This record gives sequence, structure tokens and C-alpha cells, in this order.
Amino acid sequence: MTRFTKILMMTSAMAMAGAAHAQDGEPIKIGVLHSLSGTMAISETTLKDTVLMMVEQQNAKGGVLGRPLEAVVVDPASDWPLFAEKARELLTVSEVDAIFGCWTSVSRKSVLPVIEELNGLLFYPVQYEGEESSKNVIYTGAAPNQQAIPAVDYMAEELGVEKWALLGTDYVYPRTTNNILESYLKENGLAEDEIFVNYTPFGHSDWSKIVADVVALGADGKKVGVVSTINGDANVGFYKELAAAGVSADDIPVMAFSVGEEELSGLDTANLVGHLAAWNYFQTAESDENTAFIEKWQKFTDESRVTNDPMEATMIGFNAWVAAVEKAGTTDVDPVLDAIVGVEVPNLTGGTAQVLPNHHLTKPVLIGEIREDGQFDIVSQTEPVPGDAWTDFLPESAVLDADWPGKDCGMYNTETESCVQVQSNY
Repeated sequence: MTRFTKILMMTSAMAMAGAAHAQDGEPIKIGVLHSLSGTMAISETTLKDTVLMMVEQQNAKGGVLGRPLEAVVVDPASDWPLFAEKARELLTVSEVDAIFGCWTSVSRKSVLPVIEELNGLLFYPVQYEGEESSKNVIYTGAAPNQQAIPAVDYMAEELGVEKWALLGTDYVYPRTTNNILESYLKENGLAEDEIFVNYTPFGHSDWSKIVADVVALGADGKKVGVVSTINGDANVGFYKELAAAGVSADDIPVMAFSVGEEELSGLDTANLVGHLAAWNYFQTAESDENTAFIEKWQKFTDESRVTNDPMEATMIGFNAWVAAVEKAGTTDVDPVLDAIVGVEVPNLTGGTAQVLPNHHLTKPVLIGEIREDGQFDIVSQTEPVPGDAWTDFLPESAVLDADWPGKDCGMYNTETESCVQVQSNY
């Protein structure tokens, strides 16, 4: 039986189980807005499965407000405008009370105008570039100060990196993140010629010239480090080219922000061993909560399935929504948003995640070293860090706060003490 067939059978069985619960009350519908086809399916299908598992587990506990949950799954097919269409369909046709979905920032930004127009609620589970705070979004992935900035600090302080290659795929997340990092590095005394920035398209395969430029950056003997916001299968060619050029992780360490267990599963990791990734969770985290989560996940799917950071973020968002609904006594969006600020739920590293007034979370920052088996040795872990919607390292953003309770504003200027705008920064 193929994995796809197994998932289809499980989804059908769950739908039948949801129907059996109907006698307990009208189902509460939640939307699942993740690509099940196209280039992003390899990553996003896992998050769809995560939501289905959480729904099954919550229904086994009696549902929410005494009613069963029903997941409405749609496929935006890695097509960014289609994300907006499917979000509108979920809110107006299926009438879901919350949406769990999106991966890339461009898909999230496509959805934002729709959910703000219709007053929907989106839980976004992936690390991103910040510079945004929507009333209608709970950002359960990392902001730059919960991933990018601590990762650079680690490389400088622990690995002695003095020069930097910021390599990214050419879209909004890498560009904005690297703008922040470039500003941060210069603020810390680096000169223009000590930072090399390069962007490549999705699926880029010819890395010889770029790797040569990275190696040349260290011609003066200073240690070079790579910060990688390269996405998707382009990573395979990049790491292969580093190895072909005789560059080891000791020579030029690579710190990746978009390479996790799911991306490594099934790959030949020979060229990646010793390189690094920065996330807020790794499957190798040692906690009772993580052990139980992995066991439930592999029972729900199969023993070969790995866990990863966006899965943890999905789980946290789901549990925070359930807690807020129970607290509010309703699934209506505005009371749930009022109730969710301050909600605290367990994470998988042995601590808790709290929903902040800026609709971001508190999250520990973990640095992992890639192992031959595609897992990570955790070499650094911080205490929980509050997510910052607006970076302190871009002048136009440093003056902004996102204070939804009280100020009802996600772009509040602390100098003029006024709300710049209520709508998201699309």
C-alpha cells in the first residue's frame, strides 16, 4: 500500500468518524489550506496530516464545546493566487471557523486580503521574515529574532565566522530576512565587502560560480560562514557543489533556515553532515511531550515518518485555538482573538508557548548539526524568546509595535503614538 493510498483511507475513515459524532451536535469546521500537489506538496502535505491527527485526537477527547471537529481540506496546488481563492471558498462556502495553512510567505500574503476582508482566522505555522502583524493571523512559526539573528550570533561567537555569504531563493522571505541580517551585521561593525548576498530562482541547479565566490570571500584567511535561505530541491545541488569543491562544514559552515527533517528524509546526507540548521524544534529534542508526539504521529501515519518544526508550530496553533475557543465559549473570531492573547500551551521541547499581544509566540531557539541519518544533534538551545513582528534592525520598523489588545493595531508607531494602518502590510 502506498503512503498516498494509506492517507486517503485514513482521511475517509476520519470523515466517517466525524459523521458518527454528528449526533453530539453540529460539527465545528476548520479549514486546512495546504498544497497537496505541485512543488510545495512534499512539505505541506505533512502539515495537512498533522491537522487531521490533531482533529482526531481532539474528537476522541469529546471535541470542542461539546461538538465534534470536522476538517475541510482543500488543495491550493502550490499556486499562490489559488491560495486566496481557496481561502475565500473555505470562509464563504464551507463556513469554517479557523484556517490552518500556508507555507511560503507569498501564499500567506495572497491570503491576507481575503481573511481580513471576511474576518477569518489563519494560523500560519512556518518561520518567516516578520515585518507583518495581522489581526486575523496567529503566527506560530519563528520571526527573525527567533531564528535568523540568534543563528548569526551562534556562528560568530561559537564558530568564529567573520565574513558572511547570505544565499537565498529569490522571493520575499529570503530577501527580507537577508535585508535584516545585512543591517544587523553592519550595525555590528562589518564592512560592505565582508558580506556577499546572492539570490537564485526556485529549482536552481548550477552552483559552481556561486560556491567559487563564497570560497573567494575567505581568500584573506578570515573564516566564512553561509546563511542559507535556499528553499526546496535547490539545496541538493548547493551542498553537492560545496563537497565537489572540497569545502567541508569545518571550512565553511552552512546555517540553513529552510532545511529540516522532512527535507532531509530520503536524501543522501553525505554532503550535509556537520552543517547546521536553526529552528525552534528538532525531532531529537528530549522531552516527554516530544516522545509522546512522535509516537502518536508514527501511529497515525507510519513508523518512517519524521517530525519537524512546522509540525510543532501547527500543533501549538491548534491547541491554542482550542484553548481560546473553550475560554471564549464560542468559535466566533473576535471573541476567540480576545481570548487567545496570553494563552499558554505546551511545546515539544519541554516548555510552553505563549500567544503574545502581537499575535506571535514565545519560542526557544535551537541550533542543530546535521547527522548522517538525517536527524540533528542539538548543539544550542535558548530560553523562550518573544517573537518580534517588527525588527529592531531596520530603521522604519524599529519604531513599530503590534499591540492588538487595547491599541487594536498591528503597525503602531511608538514615536508618534499613532496607528500607521490597521490592514496588513501586503
